[in-house]
Amino acid sequence: MKIRAIETLYTEEFSNVVWVRVHTDEGIIGLGETFFGPGSVSAHIHEVLAPRLLGRDPLQIEAIHHEMLYAALGFSSSGVEMRALSALDVALWDLFGRACNLPVHQMLGGRCHDKLRIYNTCANPRYAQARNFKPVDNWASGQGDSRYADLDGFMHRAGELAEDLLDSGIGAMKIWPFDPAGMENGGRYITNDQLKLALEPFEKIRRAVGDRMEIMVELHSLWNLPTAMQIARALEPYKPTWYEDPIRMNSPQALAEFARSTPVWTCASEVLATRYPYKELLERDATHVVMVDVGWCGGLTEARKIASLAEVYHRPFAAHDCVGPVAFAATIHASFSQPNTLIQESVRAYYDGWYKDLVTVTPRIEGGYVYPMEGPGLGTDLHPQVFDRPDLVRRISSLD
Repeated sequence: MKIRAIETLYTEEFSNVVWVRVHTDEGIIGLGETFFGPGSVSAHIHEVLAPRLLGRDPLQIEAIHHEMLYAALGFSSSGVEMRALSALDVALWDLFGRACNLPVHQMLGGRCHDKLRIYNTCANPRYAQARNFKPVDNWASGQGDSRYADLDGFMHRAGELAEDLLDSGIGAMKIWPFDPAGMENGGRYITNDQLKLALEPFEKIRRAVGDRMEIMVELHSLWNLPTAMQIARALEPYKPTWYEDPIRMNSPQALAEFARSTPVWTCASEVLATRYPYKELLERDATHVVMVDVGWCGGLTEARKIASLAEVYHRPFAAHDCVGPVAFAATIHASFSQPNTLIQESVRAYYDGWYKDLVTVTPRIEGGYVYPMEGPGLGTDLHPQVFDRPDLVRRISSLD
Protein backbone atom coordinates (compact mmCIF):
# COMPACT_ATOMS: atom_id res chain seq x y z
CA MET A 1 0.00 0.00 0.00
CA LYS A 2 1.28 3.47 -0.91
CA ILE A 3 0.17 7.02 -0.18
CA ARG A 4 -1.21 8.33 -3.47
CA ALA A 5 -2.50 11.75 -2.41
CA ILE A 6 -2.86 14.05 0.60
CA GLU A 7 -5.87 16.36 0.78
CA THR A 8 -6.71 19.24 3.12
CA LEU A 9 -10.17 20.73 3.61
CA TYR A 10 -11.63 23.54 5.68
CA THR A 11 -14.67 25.79 5.53
CA GLU A 12 -15.21 29.48 6.08
CA GLU A 13 -18.04 28.86 8.56
CA PHE A 14 -16.04 26.51 10.83
CA SER A 15 -12.95 28.55 10.25
CA ASN A 16 -10.60 26.99 12.80
CA VAL A 17 -11.06 23.31 11.89
CA VAL A 18 -8.92 21.75 9.16
CA TRP A 19 -9.20 18.15 7.99
CA VAL A 20 -6.57 15.99 6.35
CA ARG A 21 -7.36 12.98 4.17
CA VAL A 22 -4.62 10.53 3.24
CA HIS A 23 -5.49 8.59 0.05
CA THR A 24 -3.86 5.28 -0.86
CA ASP A 25 -3.46 3.32 -4.08
CA GLU A 26 -5.77 0.65 -2.60
CA GLY A 27 -8.63 3.09 -2.18
CA ILE A 28 -8.47 3.34 1.64
CA ILE A 29 -8.66 6.91 2.98
CA GLY A 30 -7.59 8.02 6.44
CA LEU A 31 -9.08 11.11 8.09
CA GLY A 32 -7.35 13.46 10.52
CA GLU A 33 -7.96 16.92 11.96
CA THR A 34 -6.38 19.78 13.82
CA PHE A 35 -7.56 23.16 15.03
CA PHE A 36 -6.61 26.81 14.41
CA GLY A 37 -4.87 28.38 11.43
CA PRO A 38 -6.19 26.06 8.71
CA GLY A 39 -4.57 28.00 5.87
CA SER A 40 -1.15 27.86 7.50
CA VAL A 41 -1.54 24.20 8.44
CA SER A 42 -2.64 23.34 4.92
CA ALA A 43 0.33 25.17 3.41
CA HIS A 44 2.80 23.33 5.63
CA ILE A 45 1.25 19.98 4.79
CA HIS A 46 1.41 20.51 1.04
CA GLU A 47 4.68 22.41 0.82
CA VAL A 48 6.77 20.56 3.42
CA LEU A 49 5.24 17.25 4.49
CA ALA A 50 3.45 15.92 1.40
CA PRO A 51 6.68 15.64 -0.65
CA ARG A 52 8.10 13.48 2.15
CA LEU A 53 5.04 11.25 2.45
CA LEU A 54 3.80 10.67 -1.09
CA GLY A 55 4.73 7.17 -2.22
CA ARG A 56 5.41 5.96 1.34
CA ASP A 57 3.79 2.98 3.03
CA PRO A 58 1.09 4.59 5.25
CA LEU A 59 1.30 1.77 7.79
CA GLN A 60 4.86 2.74 8.76
CA ILE A 61 3.33 5.16 11.24
CA GLU A 62 6.19 5.29 13.76
CA ALA A 63 8.83 5.90 11.10
CA ILE A 64 6.75 8.58 9.39
CA HIS A 65 5.99 10.24 12.70
CA HIS A 66 9.69 10.31 13.60
CA GLU A 67 10.60 11.90 10.29
CA MET A 68 7.84 14.51 10.49
CA LEU A 69 8.69 15.28 14.12
CA TYR A 70 12.30 16.11 13.43
CA ALA A 71 11.32 18.14 10.37
CA ALA A 72 9.17 20.36 12.60
CA LEU A 73 10.47 23.80 13.45
CA GLY A 74 8.08 24.35 16.36
CA PHE A 75 9.42 21.23 18.05
CA SER A 76 8.09 21.55 21.59
CA SER A 77 5.19 23.90 20.97
CA SER A 78 1.80 23.41 19.34
CA GLY A 79 2.66 25.64 16.37
CA VAL A 80 1.73 25.18 12.73
CA GLU A 81 4.28 22.44 12.08
CA MET A 82 3.15 20.38 15.05
CA ARG A 83 -0.54 20.80 14.26
CA ALA A 84 0.07 19.66 10.67
CA LEU A 85 2.04 16.65 11.91
CA SER A 86 -0.71 15.81 14.42
CA ALA A 87 -3.49 15.86 11.82
CA LEU A 88 -1.52 13.63 9.47
CA ASP A 89 -0.65 11.20 12.28
CA VAL A 90 -4.33 10.88 13.26
CA ALA A 91 -5.19 10.23 9.60
CA LEU A 92 -2.60 7.45 9.40
CA TRP A 93 -4.02 5.73 12.50
CA ASP A 94 -7.54 6.04 11.04
CA LEU A 95 -6.24 4.50 7.82
CA PHE A 96 -4.54 1.69 9.76
CA GLY A 97 -7.78 0.85 11.55
CA ARG A 98 -9.77 0.93 8.34
CA ALA A 99 -7.24 -1.36 6.64
CA CYS A 100 -7.61 -3.87 9.49
CA ASN A 101 -11.36 -3.28 9.97
CA LEU A 102 -10.78 -2.50 13.65
CA PRO A 103 -11.26 0.62 15.80
CA VAL A 104 -8.22 2.78 16.52
CA HIS A 105 -8.26 2.00 20.24
CA GLN A 106 -7.76 -1.66 19.28
CA MET A 107 -4.81 -0.72 17.08
CA LEU A 108 -3.35 1.18 20.06
CA GLY A 109 -3.43 -1.95 22.20
CA GLY A 110 -7.08 -2.37 23.06
CA ARG A 111 -9.55 -0.86 25.50
CA CYS A 112 -8.54 -0.32 29.10
CA HIS A 113 -12.01 0.91 30.15
CA ASP A 114 -15.64 0.06 29.39
CA LYS A 115 -16.66 3.68 29.91
CA LEU A 116 -15.03 6.91 31.04
CA ARG A 117 -16.30 9.80 33.11
CA ILE A 118 -16.63 13.11 31.30
CA TYR A 119 -16.54 16.71 32.41
CA ASN A 120 -18.29 19.47 30.54
CA THR A 121 -16.23 22.40 29.37
CA CYS A 122 -18.76 25.20 29.64
CA ALA A 123 -18.42 26.80 26.21
CA ASN A 124 -21.18 28.28 24.10
CA PRO A 125 -22.09 26.57 20.81
CA ARG A 126 -19.99 28.94 18.69
CA TYR A 127 -17.20 29.53 21.20
CA ALA A 128 -13.81 29.58 19.44
CA GLN A 129 -15.41 29.48 16.01
CA ALA A 130 -14.24 32.91 14.85
CA ARG A 131 -10.81 33.35 13.33
CA ASN A 132 -8.19 34.76 15.69
CA PHE A 133 -10.43 34.09 18.68
CA LYS A 134 -9.37 35.00 22.19
CA PRO A 135 -10.56 33.20 25.32
CA VAL A 136 -12.93 35.96 26.46
CA ASP A 137 -13.74 37.88 23.29
CA ASN A 138 -17.00 36.02 22.75
CA TRP A 139 -18.45 35.49 26.23
CA ALA A 140 -22.04 35.19 25.15
CA SER A 141 -21.77 35.65 21.37
CA GLY A 142 -25.45 36.60 21.28
CA GLN A 143 -26.29 33.06 22.40
CA GLY A 144 -27.61 33.67 25.88
CA ASP A 145 -30.97 32.09 24.99
CA SER A 146 -29.71 29.19 22.87
CA ARG A 147 -29.47 25.56 23.97
CA TYR A 148 -26.30 24.83 25.92
CA ALA A 149 -25.19 28.46 26.19
CA ASP A 150 -22.96 27.20 28.97
CA LEU A 151 -20.36 29.95 28.86
CA ASP A 152 -23.03 32.57 29.37
CA GLY A 153 -24.47 30.20 31.98
CA PHE A 154 -21.39 29.95 34.18
CA MET A 155 -20.84 33.70 34.03
CA HIS A 156 -24.41 34.60 35.02
CA ARG A 157 -26.33 31.51 36.24
CA ALA A 158 -23.65 29.15 37.53
CA GLY A 159 -25.86 27.47 40.12
CA GLU A 160 -28.59 26.72 37.60
CA LEU A 161 -26.02 25.44 35.14
CA ALA A 162 -24.54 23.06 37.71
CA GLU A 163 -28.01 21.72 38.53
CA ASP A 164 -28.76 21.19 34.84
CA LEU A 165 -25.50 19.31 34.31
CA LEU A 166 -26.16 17.08 37.31
CA ASP A 167 -29.66 16.36 36.04
CA SER A 168 -28.07 14.96 32.86
CA GLY A 169 -25.63 12.85 34.88
CA ILE A 170 -22.58 15.09 34.38
CA GLY A 171 -20.80 15.59 37.69
CA ALA A 172 -17.84 17.74 36.64
CA MET A 173 -17.52 21.06 34.84
CA LYS A 174 -14.73 23.41 33.72
CA ILE A 175 -15.04 27.20 33.87
CA TRP A 176 -12.75 30.22 33.38
CA PRO A 177 -14.23 33.31 35.08
CA PHE A 178 -10.81 34.85 35.80
CA ASP A 179 -10.03 35.43 32.13
CA PRO A 180 -11.61 38.90 31.80
CA ALA A 181 -9.40 40.24 34.58
CA GLY A 182 -6.38 38.45 33.14
CA MET A 183 -6.94 39.99 29.74
CA GLU A 184 -7.66 43.44 31.13
CA ASN A 185 -4.59 43.55 33.37
CA GLY A 186 -2.20 41.58 31.20
CA GLY A 187 -2.01 38.91 33.89
CA ARG A 188 0.15 41.16 36.07
CA TYR A 189 -2.31 41.58 38.95
CA ILE A 190 -5.94 41.17 39.97
CA THR A 191 -7.89 43.73 42.00
CA ASN A 192 -10.01 42.81 44.99
CA ASP A 193 -13.17 43.67 43.07
CA GLN A 194 -12.10 41.55 40.10
CA LEU A 195 -11.27 38.66 42.40
CA LYS A 196 -14.65 38.84 44.14
CA LEU A 197 -16.46 38.93 40.79
CA ALA A 198 -14.55 35.90 39.48
CA LEU A 199 -15.31 33.95 42.65
CA GLU A 200 -19.07 34.44 42.30
CA PRO A 201 -19.66 31.44 39.99
CA PHE A 202 -17.94 29.14 42.50
CA GLU A 203 -20.08 30.51 45.33
CA LYS A 204 -23.25 29.97 43.28
CA ILE A 205 -22.28 26.40 42.35
CA ARG A 206 -21.47 25.37 45.90
CA ARG A 207 -24.63 27.06 47.21
CA ALA A 208 -26.80 25.29 44.63
CA VAL A 209 -25.36 21.77 44.59
CA GLY A 210 -22.77 21.59 47.36
CA ASP A 211 -19.87 19.23 46.71
CA ARG A 212 -21.80 17.09 44.23
CA MET A 213 -20.16 18.97 41.34
CA GLU A 214 -16.44 18.81 40.59
CA ILE A 215 -15.08 22.12 39.29
CA MET A 216 -12.02 22.33 37.06
CA VAL A 217 -10.53 25.84 36.82
CA GLU A 218 -9.10 26.90 33.47
CA LEU A 219 -6.63 29.79 33.76
CA HIS A 220 -5.43 29.85 30.12
CA SER A 221 -1.79 30.64 31.02
CA LEU A 222 -2.77 34.28 31.53
CA TRP A 223 -1.12 35.01 34.88
CA ASN A 224 2.27 35.70 36.36
CA LEU A 225 3.32 33.40 39.17
CA PRO A 226 2.47 35.55 42.26
CA THR A 227 -0.99 36.40 40.94
CA ALA A 228 -1.70 32.79 39.97
CA MET A 229 -0.79 31.77 43.51
CA GLN A 230 -3.06 34.51 44.90
CA ILE A 231 -5.97 33.21 42.80
CA ALA A 232 -5.25 29.63 43.88
CA ARG A 233 -5.39 30.54 47.56
CA ALA A 234 -8.67 32.41 47.10
CA LEU A 235 -10.22 29.39 45.36
CA GLU A 236 -9.16 26.71 47.84
CA PRO A 237 -12.29 27.03 50.06
CA TYR A 238 -14.42 26.05 47.03
CA LYS A 239 -12.49 22.74 46.64
CA PRO A 240 -11.76 22.81 42.91
CA THR A 241 -10.45 19.61 41.30
CA TRP A 242 -7.54 21.22 39.48
CA TYR A 243 -5.97 24.45 38.28
CA GLU A 244 -5.21 24.18 34.58
CA ASP A 245 -2.36 26.13 32.94
CA PRO A 246 -2.11 28.84 35.60
CA ILE A 247 1.03 30.40 34.06
CA ARG A 248 2.85 30.25 30.74
CA MET A 249 4.05 26.71 30.11
CA ASN A 250 7.67 27.75 29.49
CA SER A 251 9.12 27.41 33.00
CA PRO A 252 8.92 24.03 34.75
CA GLN A 253 10.58 25.58 37.78
CA ALA A 254 7.90 28.29 38.12
CA LEU A 255 5.08 25.79 37.59
CA ALA A 256 6.61 23.53 40.24
CA GLU A 257 6.62 26.48 42.66
CA PHE A 258 2.95 27.03 41.89
CA ALA A 259 2.13 23.34 42.39
CA ARG A 260 3.86 23.32 45.79
CA SER A 261 1.91 26.39 46.92
CA THR A 262 -1.55 24.78 46.92
CA PRO A 263 -3.12 21.43 47.88
CA VAL A 264 -5.26 21.59 44.72
CA TRP A 265 -3.94 19.61 41.76
CA THR A 266 -2.09 21.36 38.95
CA CYS A 267 -2.99 20.26 35.40
CA ALA A 268 -0.71 20.83 32.37
CA SER A 269 -0.94 21.27 29.45
CA GLU A 270 -2.91 21.40 26.20
CA VAL A 271 -0.37 23.82 24.68
CA LEU A 272 2.66 21.52 24.92
CA ALA A 273 3.85 19.21 22.18
CA THR A 274 6.04 16.08 22.21
CA ARG A 275 6.92 14.09 25.31
CA TYR A 276 10.06 16.11 26.10
CA PRO A 277 8.58 19.15 27.91
CA TYR A 278 6.34 16.77 29.89
CA LYS A 279 9.44 14.93 31.07
CA GLU A 280 10.76 18.19 32.54
CA LEU A 281 7.44 18.94 34.25
CA LEU A 282 7.24 15.47 35.74
CA GLU A 283 10.86 15.45 36.91
CA ARG A 284 10.24 18.70 38.80
CA ASP A 285 6.87 17.60 40.28
CA ALA A 286 5.30 20.52 38.42
CA THR A 287 2.07 18.81 37.40
CA HIS A 288 -0.31 16.31 38.99
CA VAL A 289 -2.51 15.70 35.94
CA VAL A 290 -0.96 15.31 32.50
CA MET A 291 -3.09 16.84 29.75
CA VAL A 292 -2.51 16.65 26.00
CA ASP A 293 -4.40 17.76 22.94
CA VAL A 294 -4.17 14.98 20.35
CA GLY A 295 -4.49 17.47 17.49
CA TRP A 296 -1.64 19.64 18.80
CA CYS A 297 0.82 17.45 20.73
CA GLY A 298 2.00 15.29 17.83
CA GLY A 299 -1.02 13.11 17.16
CA LEU A 300 -2.00 9.73 18.58
CA THR A 301 1.56 8.42 18.30
CA GLU A 302 2.89 11.11 20.61
CA ALA A 303 -0.15 11.24 22.91
CA ARG A 304 0.19 7.60 23.92
CA LYS A 305 3.88 8.10 24.68
CA ILE A 306 3.07 11.10 26.88
CA ALA A 307 0.39 9.08 28.67
CA SER A 308 2.89 6.25 29.27
CA LEU A 309 5.43 8.75 30.58
CA ALA A 310 2.80 10.09 32.99
CA GLU A 311 2.13 6.54 34.19
CA VAL A 312 5.83 6.10 35.03
CA TYR A 313 5.44 9.03 37.46
CA HIS A 314 2.08 7.71 38.78
CA ARG A 315 0.22 10.65 37.27
CA PRO A 316 -3.24 10.46 35.69
CA PHE A 317 -3.80 11.28 32.03
CA ALA A 318 -6.62 13.60 30.93
CA ALA A 319 -6.91 14.44 27.25
CA HIS A 320 -7.98 17.94 26.21
CA ASP A 321 -10.86 18.59 23.83
CA CYS A 322 -12.47 21.87 22.90
CA VAL A 323 -11.83 21.62 19.18
CA GLY A 324 -13.41 19.75 16.23
CA PRO A 325 -15.35 16.48 15.86
CA VAL A 326 -12.66 14.31 14.24
CA ALA A 327 -10.05 15.26 16.84
CA PHE A 328 -12.67 14.53 19.52
CA ALA A 329 -13.13 11.03 18.13
CA ALA A 330 -9.36 10.49 18.03
CA THR A 331 -9.11 11.73 21.62
CA ILE A 332 -11.75 9.25 22.75
CA HIS A 333 -9.73 6.40 21.23
CA ALA A 334 -6.55 7.64 22.94
CA SER A 335 -8.29 7.91 26.31
CA PHE A 336 -9.77 4.41 26.15
CA SER A 337 -6.41 2.91 25.21
CA GLN A 338 -4.53 4.25 28.27
CA PRO A 339 -4.79 2.63 31.72
CA ASN A 340 -4.13 5.89 33.61
CA THR A 341 -6.90 7.94 31.96
CA LEU A 342 -8.69 9.90 34.67
CA ILE A 343 -11.53 11.68 32.88
CA GLN A 344 -12.43 12.92 29.39
CA GLU A 345 -13.06 16.54 28.50
CA SER A 346 -16.12 17.20 26.34
CA VAL A 347 -18.29 20.12 25.28
CA ARG A 348 -22.01 19.32 25.12
CA ALA A 349 -22.61 22.49 23.11
CA TYR A 350 -20.37 20.87 20.46
CA TYR A 351 -21.18 17.15 20.47
CA ASP A 352 -24.92 17.85 20.68
CA GLY A 353 -24.56 20.77 18.27
CA TRP A 354 -22.37 21.61 15.31
CA TYR A 355 -20.36 18.36 15.37
CA LYS A 356 -23.45 16.65 13.98
CA ASP A 357 -23.37 18.96 10.96
CA LEU A 358 -19.89 17.82 9.99
CA VAL A 359 -19.41 14.11 10.78
CA THR A 360 -21.42 10.94 10.39
CA VAL A 361 -20.96 9.60 13.94
CA THR A 362 -20.25 11.27 17.27
CA PRO A 363 -19.26 9.41 20.45
CA ARG A 364 -22.05 8.03 22.62
CA ILE A 365 -22.29 10.10 25.78
CA GLU A 366 -24.88 9.14 28.36
CA GLY A 367 -25.32 9.73 32.08
CA GLY A 368 -21.98 11.47 32.49
CA TYR A 369 -19.95 8.80 30.67
CA VAL A 370 -18.50 8.41 27.19
CA TYR A 371 -18.43 4.98 25.56
CA PRO A 372 -15.93 3.53 23.04
CA MET A 373 -16.39 4.15 19.34
CA GLU A 374 -16.54 0.78 17.63
CA GLY A 375 -16.42 1.37 13.86
CA PRO A 376 -13.28 0.79 11.78
CA GLY A 377 -10.58 3.41 12.27
CA LEU A 378 -11.87 6.44 14.12
CA GLY A 379 -15.41 5.22 13.57
CA THR A 380 -16.58 8.42 11.91
CA ASP A 381 -16.21 10.29 8.63
CA LEU A 382 -17.05 13.64 7.12
CA HIS A 383 -20.67 14.06 6.09
CA PRO A 384 -21.02 13.79 2.29
CA GLN A 385 -22.66 17.24 2.30
CA VAL A 386 -19.39 18.77 3.57
CA PHE A 387 -17.87 18.17 0.14
CA ASP A 388 -20.68 20.15 -1.52
CA ARG A 389 -20.38 23.22 0.72
CA PRO A 390 -19.87 26.46 -1.24
CA ASP A 391 -17.43 27.73 1.42
CA LEU A 392 -15.18 24.62 1.25
CA VAL A 393 -11.47 25.27 0.64
CA ARG A 394 -9.83 22.16 -0.76
CA ARG A 395 -6.24 21.40 -1.79
CA ILE A 396 -4.65 18.15 -2.99
CA SER A 397 -1.07 17.00 -3.44
CA SER A 398 -0.69 13.77 -5.37
CA LEU A 399 1.71 11.53 -7.22
CA ASP A 400 -0.20 12.11 -10.47
